[in-house]
Amino acid sequence: MKTLIDAPDPDEPNEHGGPAEVARIKLSTGAIDTVLVDGEPFVVFRPAVEAIGLSYPAQFRKLRDRSWVNRSDIATVAEDGKTRLMAAVDVRTFLMWLATVNENKVAEAVRSTLVAYQRETTTAVNDYWTRGGAINERATDDQLDALQQQIEERRMRRALGLITLVAAMDDSVDPRWKRTRQLHHYAEASGEVAEIAPGDRALLVETYLNDQGLSRTERKSVRSSFGRRVSLAYQMTHDGRKPKDSFGLVDGRERAVKSYTEADRPLFDKVWEEFYADRYPGQPRLDGGAS
Repeated sequence: MKTLIDAPDPDEPNEHGGPAEVARIKLSTGAIDTVLVDGEPFVVFRPAVEAIGLSYPAQFRKLRDRSWVNRSDIATVAEDGKTRLMAAVDVRTFLMWLATVNENKVAEAVRSTLVAYQRETTTAVNDYWTRGGAINERATDDQLDALQQQIEERRMRRALGLITLVAAMDDSVDPRWKRTRQLHHYAEASGEVAEIAPGDRALLVETYLNDQGLSRTERKSVRSSFGRRVSLAYQMTHDGRKPKDSFGLVDGRERAVKSYTEADRPLFDKVWEEFYADRYPGQPRLDGGAS
């Protein structure tokens, strides 16, 4: 199975709909394979089961009989290079399954791995996917120094790779977005902050809806219609010219989106006030009152 030393960076583009990148997270004893499913961390089930010496078919049958299971079948790249479907479960399901495993009924050689699963999974997986990495509390100063150096090298490689990627994009991508994105990554590679004019800063539909206080579920339910209305408002304001393409972070993944900047925020505000403000009572209104 393909694994990553570093967590996949949400700012790096990946193949939408392609095989999932599986990240192996080391625990004090053993490791677990994890993957993002719609922006949420899941544990790849089979290797975790087999690591503690249990029968995968038997444990998989247990999952099918439990109402509390949240499972997703994901496509992953195996060691032979072929793509295969594997079952993955969210962290809550994994922990509930672990609670059904009696540590006295597994081989003594793997008992410590089971205990590490039970004690460390939540913290390790959450930190890995939300904070960019999981650090062993028992790490020495030398290990932490080496880790910091790896982080800096990783940041520079990532920034330089993204600069090259942005430069290779064709003319369908908004040149304003390309310019500001390259400025950002040049600054990132040198450890500085990019100087980008406020009006040139990217504005995403997802970011705007989040600013309005919508939950993730609410954002998913309105982003398509809101995006279409903003696009139409943009065309009406720019003599029929459609917004160009760019890329942005949506649900933890880099996706193709329409290109807007902070200069377009008044259009977003107009669409929000006209079509959505009254549909979400309790959300802050742009005029400072409550809707």
